[in-house]
Order: sequence, then structure tokens, then C-alpha cells
Amino acid sequence: MKTRYVNWQIWAGFLLSLAAFGGYPLFFARFPFTRDVPWVNFVLFGAAAILLAAGLQRAFSAQGLYRGKIAGPILTVVSLAVMGFFVSLVFVQSRRLPASVGAPRVGQKAPDFTLPDINGKPVSLSGLLAEAQASPLAKEKLPRSVLLVFYRGYW
Repeated sequence: MKTRYVNWQIWAGFLLSLAAFGGYPLFFARFPFTRDVPWVNFVLFGAAAILLAAGLQRAFSAQGLYRGKIAGPILTVVSLAVMGFFVSLVFVQSRRLPASVGAPRVGQKAPDFTLPDINGKPVSLSGLLAEAQASPLAKEKLPRSVLLVFYRGYW
């Protein structure tokens, strides 16, 4: 009887898909570069899909040499389900986050606030508007305003 080898590509693809799914909340969600658009996870899922396809091709074309004719399709379906669940979380479920009811709307006057700047010095909205009035441009009757940009976080 011939020795049949383990089809490592199927197992590597399966483990890589699990690592891509678990790596997002455990590691990649910490950094805005990989949290906002989880491109690293998509690359890992793509590599897992390539490994799974190559492993399935190997299992069914060289049946006498490699194992995986039963485990291969099962692991591939589970991996595809994990990939689909992740894509659903990123693109569908994240859009269903509750609306920010207390945030000012576009064009609405913002309430006065005080926040620390990058050096830890407190900066208030009324202070910024007072600086705009005291500037040389204020004499030319230019509009005095402050642009506020809000970034919604995942906390």
C-alpha cells in the first residue's frame, strides 16, 4: 500500500482563514490604518482561499498521493463561512451602528467645549472664535468660523 501524504495546503488555508478572522479583534483593530479598512485581513483571506483551492485541486487530482478528499471540502466550506461572516460584519453589520443623536448636524451651531490640544493645553471653541475676531483678517469682514470634523470611533 502506498503512503499518502498530508495535504498541508488545505490545513494551512483553513488555519490562515481562522487567523485572519481572529486577528482583527485581537490585533488589527488597535490601529486605525488596519481598523478602518481591514485590508490585511482581506489579503490573509485571499491567501487562504488560494491555499484551499490548491489543496482541493491536489486532493482530487492526485488521490493516490494526497489525503484530503473528505476533509478538504469540509474545511473549505467552514473557511468560506468564516470569510463570509467577516465580510458581513465589516460591510453590513457595521452600517447598523446606532445613530449619533447628540452630535451637531451640518450647519448647526456647535455648543462651546474645551478639549486638550496635542501639547495638553486646553483649547475652547469660544477661544478659537475670539482669536479669529482679533486677527487682521477680521477687519476685512471675512466670515469668522471654525471647522469641526468628527471621526466616529468603535468604542
